[in-house]
Amino acid sequence: MTVLVTGGAGYIGSHAALALLDGGRNVVVLDNLSQGYRWAVPTGAAFVEGDCGDYDLVRRVIAEHDVTAIMHFAGSIIVPESVIYPLDYYYNNTVNSRALAQAAVDSGIEHFIFSSTAGVYGEPKTTPILEDFSLKPISPYGTSKMMTEKMLADAAIAHDLRYVALRYFNVAGADPKGRSGQTSRKATHLIKIASQTATGARPQMAIYGEDYDTPDGTCIRDYIHVSDLAKAHILALEYLEKGGESDVMNCGYGRGFSVKEVIGAVKRVSGIDFAVERAERRPGDPAALIAAADRVREKLGWTPEYDDLEAIVRHALDWEESLKAHQVDAA
Repeated sequence: MTVLVTGGAGYIGSHAALALLDGGRNVVVLDNLSQGYRWAVPTGAAFVEGDCGDYDLVRRVIAEHDVTAIMHFAGSIIVPESVIYPLDYYYNNTVNSRALAQAAVDSGIEHFIFSSTAGVYGEPKTTPILEDFSLKPISPYGTSKMMTEKMLADAAIAHDLRYVALRYFNVAGADPKGRSGQTSRKATHLIKIASQTATGARPQMAIYGEDYDTPDGTCIRDYIHVSDLAKAHILALEYLEKGGESDVMNCGYGRGFSVKEVIGAVKRVSGIDFAVERAERRPGDPAALIAAADRVREKLGWTPEYDDLEAIVRHALDWEESLKAHQVDAA
């Protein structure tokens, strides 16, 4: 029995593959390497270069590797880019996911874990955000993920397929053992950018808006360590294997930090007082986004191990240093 991990050469997918392998599972990674790196595929995982939207290829991989479950991470993730290239995002994130789901159903796959996003909520008026809040995405990225969730929900009604969609909040950090981390070619995540600035990969960074209705005027976000998120995927798979019903679950810690607090933590942990510019607000940035994460804790028994901002920052900084050995330009 093998777990197929689409996008397993990328950031979150590679951490999930590591967690599966650490737990004694067989893993096959399917990735087209448009965003990920071949060296990021964990040792011990089989690798197939290709697209998750290639129905015939997916059917063949499932058959040849005795796949019994799918974890689907492949897709495009940059929100501003999705506004500029919406049709690309609907193709990569929705059309390809539809082909993957069809291949799963036709191959008799019963367990499917989907990498979703808090972006499906849009700009909620209150926080923390519950799973039953209205879905009102404000970007093609969020809409493309919402559409895939709805496809999976309908497929689960019509077929012997059960799924868990995990809605991520702000994922950060890196594998504590240094085996993987964020290698995005177009980094947009705050802790990643601040860590790059601290380690010299960027000359400076910016704070976008200091006039929000928050204690220090900057946006507040719920940051979750990528290894804790990977653990949630393992528990979600075990939940389905034990007969759990299809569900959606937020993945966050239930508390947030402001932009200034994060930058302060990176400066403190790195010992570097790097340059920070002040810039205007970016359109569509809510003041605060914090997860209500009771469901993932109660239903999956998920207990985070790295719920500590400085630990997340330390692992992110260590990873930035290690990237120099790979000569990766991830800015």
